Order: sequence, then C-alpha cells, then structure tokens
Amino acid sequence: MEKRKERNLLPEKNLPAPATPGVPPQPAENLLPVIAFALVFMTALVFWQVGSCGFINFDDGLYVTENSHVRQGITRSGLIWAFTTGHASNWHPLTWISHMVDVQLFGLRPTWHHLMNLLFHIANTVLLFFILHRMTKAIWQSAFVAALFALHPLHVESVAWVAERKDVLSAFFFMLTIGAYSLYVEERNFRRYALLLLFFILGLLAKPMVVTLPFVLLLLDYWPLGRFEQSPPGEGPVLRWTVIRPLLVEKVPLFVLAALSCVVTCLVQHHTGAMRTMEILPLGARLSNALVSYAAYMGKMVWPINLAVFYPHPMWWPLWKVIMGAAVLLLFTVLVVRAGRKHPYVLVGWLWYVGTLIPVIGIVQVGSQAMADRYTYIPLVGLFIIVAWGISELLKNLPRQRETLAALSALCLVCLFLLTWRQVSYWHNDITLYTHTLAVTDRNCIIYMNRGVAYGTAGNYRAAIKDITRAIEIDPKIASLYLNLGVAYNGLNDYARGVEAFTKAIEIDQRYAAAYRNRAIAYSVLGDHVKAITDFTKAIEIDPEFAVVYDNRGAVYGAMNDHARAITDFTKAIEIDPEFAAAYRNRAIAYRAMGDHARAIADFSKAIEVDPRYAAAYHNRAVAYRAMGDHARATADFARAAQLDPQFAVHHGANTAGRKYIP
Repeated sequence: MEKRKERNLLPEKNLPAPATPGVPPQPAENLLPVIAFALVFMTALVFWQVGSCGFINFDDGLYVTENSHVRQGITRSGLIWAFTTGHASNWHPLTWISHMVDVQLFGLRPTWHHLMNLLFHIANTVLLFFILHRMTKAIWQSAFVAALFALHPLHVESVAWVAERKDVLSAFFFMLTIGAYSLYVEERNFRRYALLLLFFILGLLAKPMVVTLPFVLLLLDYWPLGRFEQSPPGEGPVLRWTVIRPLLVEKVPLFVLAALSCVVTCLVQHHTGAMRTMEILPLGARLSNALVSYAAYMGKMVWPINLAVFYPHPMWWPLWKVIMGAAVLLLFTVLVVRAGRKHPYVLVGWLWYVGTLIPVIGIVQVGSQAMADRYTYIPLVGLFIIVAWGISELLKNLPRQRETLAALSALCLVCLFLLTWRQVSYWHNDITLYTHTLAVTDRNCIIYMNRGVAYGTAGNYRAAIKDITRAIEIDPKIASLYLNLGVAYNGLNDYARGVEAFTKAIEIDQRYAAAYRNRAIAYSVLGDHVKAITDFTKAIEIDPEFAVVYDNRGAVYGAMNDHARAITDFTKAIEIDPEFAAAYRNRAIAYRAMGDHARAIADFSKAIEVDPRYAAAYHNRAVAYRAMGDHARATADFARAAQLDPQFAVHHGANTAGRKYIP
C-alpha cells in the first residue's frame, strides 16, 4: 500500500487550525491531560455505585453466574467453547473470554465484574475525547461530546449490567479502530491499515453491532477528515464518484469482514430461535416500531427520564405514534440535508445516529423488546456531535459566547450527572431494578416474571407467585412463566401444583428441558422415582450439556440404591462442569455407600477445594474419616462444618447426614 501523508482538507472555520510543526501549541492544548483527568474523575464518580450492585437474574446467569464454561475462568476447553458456541443467541467469543478473565481474577464477586464494565466505559470516554480532538483540533467541542457520552443516563444500562459487557467492550475496539484509522489517514501504510483491521476484527468478536463501522469511517472521511474534494468557500465537500470510489475501495476488507459477521450472526440467531419470523412479527409492525424507536431515542436523549431495563414490544403501535415518529425522522432529515452542505458535522452526526442504529432498530427482530437503552451506546455519539458543534455555531455571535457556552454546558452536565446517579441506584439489586421498571412501563410481562423469580430466590415464594401470576394474565402463552410458577410452588412444598405448572410449560414448549427437569424434581420429592427418571432423561435428550440434570438424576438413582448409575451420572456432570462442587459431594456419597471410602474422601476433598465454605462436604468427609478410624481428621472436619453452618453441630456424632444426596 502506498505510503503518503494526507492532511485534513476541511478544518472548521471557527476553530483553530492544526498546530504547525515547530510552533508552540496553543494554550488550550496544554489542557488535554487536565480534561482527560476530569472526564475520568466525573465518570468514575457518577458510576461508583455500581461497585455495590449485585448480579441480576436477567441474563447475568446466562453470561456469568450460571455459565459452567465461564465459571471455570480461562481454560483451554473454555476458549474453544467461546469460539464455537452460539450460546445466548450470539457469536461473540471475545465477550465470553472477557467474562472468563474476570472470573479468573475475581471469582464471582459482582463488585469487580461491575467495575470492569466501568473501566471500559471510562476508557471509551477518554478515547472518544482524544480521537475527536485529533481529527478536529476542537478541544472544547470534543470534550463536551465525551462528557455527554460519559454522563448520559441512557448509557447506564450498558455500564451497570454485567451481561452487557459486550456493549462497552465492542465500543472500546470501535473507538480504537477510529483512532487507528485517523493515524492511517495521516500516513497511509500497511502497518497502520493492519492495526485498524485488527481492532475492527476484535470489535466484531465482541459484538456484531459494530458492523456499521466501515460506514462510520466513510462519514468521517467527509467530515472532519476532509478526504472528499474541496468545494467553493462556505460550502461543504462535493460528492464526486471519482473521489468516493478510492475511499470505498480502501474499505473493501472492512466491508467484507462486516458482511461475514452479519452472516454468522444471522445463522446463529436463526439456529437458536432468537430471530422472530415474519409470521410472528410482520414487516409492517417492524417498520412501525423502527420509526417510533428512532424518535423515542431522540426524545430520551433530550429528556432522559422513565428509563427501563426492558420495554415490552406492543406488536402494533397506535397509528398516531407511527405518524409522529415518521414526521420527526423526515423533518430532521430535511433539516440535515439543508444544513449539511454548509455544516458537514450535521450530516455526519445524523447519519452516524441513523446508520449505527440499523442493526438493532428492529427490522431484524431479535428478542421481545421494542427498544433498549443499551442500543444507543454508540449511536448517540452522532447526535452529541451535532449538539456540541451546533450550539457553538449558533451562539458564535453572542457578546460573551465563551461564558454562555461554559454556563450552559455546566448546567447540562450537572443535570445529566444527577439523573445518571439516580438511574444507577435502581441497579442495586433485582428488586429495586424491576420495581422501578414496572413503575415506568405498562403490562411488562417479562419484568413481572423476573421480579417474581427474584422474590423466589430470596425465599418470598408468595410474592413470587403473585408477580408470576400477574405476568401470566398479561401473556399466558410464555412457557417460562409456568416454569417459574412451578418453582415457586415447589418452594412452598406444594409439589402437586408445581407438577401442574411444569406440565403446562411443557404443553406450550415440548422441548423445554428446564421444565422437564423441574417436574422431575417434584416427582422425586413426591416419591415417584420412575416418572422423575423419565423426565430427567427427556431433559438430557433435549440438552445433553445440562450438567445439573445429570446430577439430579444421579441423586434419584442414589435414592433408589442404584449407586453405579448414580456414579455414572455424577461423573458426567463433573465432565461438563469441573467446578460442580455438589456433583463431587454426591459422587463421594455414592462411593461411600459402595464402601469405597478412599474415593469418597478424594471427592469430598475436591468439593471442598472448589467451595471452601461447603459445610455439608466437611461433615460428610468427617463421617468418612471416622468410618476409616481417622478420628483426629474426623473431629477437625466436624468442627469446621459446625463453624460454617451451626446446624451441623447437632450431627456431630450422627451418620445420617453423610448419606443424604443433594439433588
């Protein structure tokens, strides 16, 4: 590739020109480190509450807490899985690896997982500032865009939600790719092009939404990089094919990579059933939702209140909302076209916003949400650019322009800071988040279910049943509602009703492995081991990698005194999830029942190694030590079990607890 220098051909008239080599920098340039530090400080401060937030039951289990591959940290098998799985209806291996790194370094302590998201958000903010400044030489406009990006409440979801690591991680490489591209434009050579290709690939491996990046780079060619042909004074660049063609050709590798990512993503989402068909959601409903969503995101940018973690899709919006959305989109497009020639940043910002939202605007519908705050993480940068440069342009003739701009900017940022601080507080735990969401949305079936699950996890099964029943009233055709209703009934020891609820879930979705598993648990408690084994086996047939089902079936085999089959199932569970402490303990109990105390002690010890606070494993190992005549070790383990869980103090000499499986 030819090596050459290419300068910015289109500096803003009202901004200082790039510094000339050998000439001391403008005084404002000396403020770059100070501004960067200020951005870091205020971003860390407004989001610092995330350090006290926990995991939530909305996808955090899918991505981290209940993901057997991620829970093992960095392993060879985990890395292979990351590149070959379509888990969570996405192919984003780098996101999986980032979660594995977190577990490797911090375990399952939510504080550090949240702080890593915050660290990426801070990095993205600083990168955005430096990259915009490098391309435009406009220090204050660049700083304001970065501050809006850092503090806007719409970005809370991407930062405070552990499962949305993919947002902040892909944006990190999105920013790095733009930075590498600006370096390449200054001096075009193979090394710099290879660097931007690398960053783009890493971004695609984190989240396929960055497929729009080649389009963004083309916009940046127009402004501020000025790679289009110079036009008469006072007008923007002229669009000529002879100028555009080489810019397109140089981006062919990027467009090819983006196309490949789109194909892989569509295949994965189609295979996992996440992509809604036209029979379920017609094209007209999708287009209507897209028009409403474009306008709604703009409204939330200006007035960011009543934000929610989930906005239910209405299927068909009221006609007046669709017309209003279309009118807003058309009006802004007309204004942008009229202003774009003289103020190219307006055209670039608008097309950045519209273009980068296309993958998630709902034309290709994945999931049941109408829109999502997290989808605006990158697109809003376009609107922020229009605001930062546009306000400066509008107020340029004021007598005290600098003071007025500073006051307005400060007021805006203070308001955003306070709103974001409040929005982050809702993410403290499941209950606070879902209660707020239900207060600002209507007929939110998914969130009623999630809050019900959270109540159930906390042991408040009656509140769980109330919320899940309300969700069923809203939409009685969702199988997972009946699954969770059954789990709540099981929690109240009402296993007969639990079986009824699980059976209803299976009627709706005959390949619902979790429903078969939970109905099997209810059958086993009711003493019907044959039906329990049948349902566990069906769950395994549907999902052969469902580790906990092998452990559950092994426990039932053990209760039937079929210890050989029990050991086979526990071993399979451990093969799938080598960090499955309960499976080691249960296999140890089976070995002990067969008289193999040495293997039993080895497995009890492994369970304790995986979970050093596993009181039952200490107690069981103590029983095994005592059976082998090792009373000193038995006494030590009995004492440790009682220290961890006082209920084991009463079993100090008992033998019964050592034979109990945990299904």
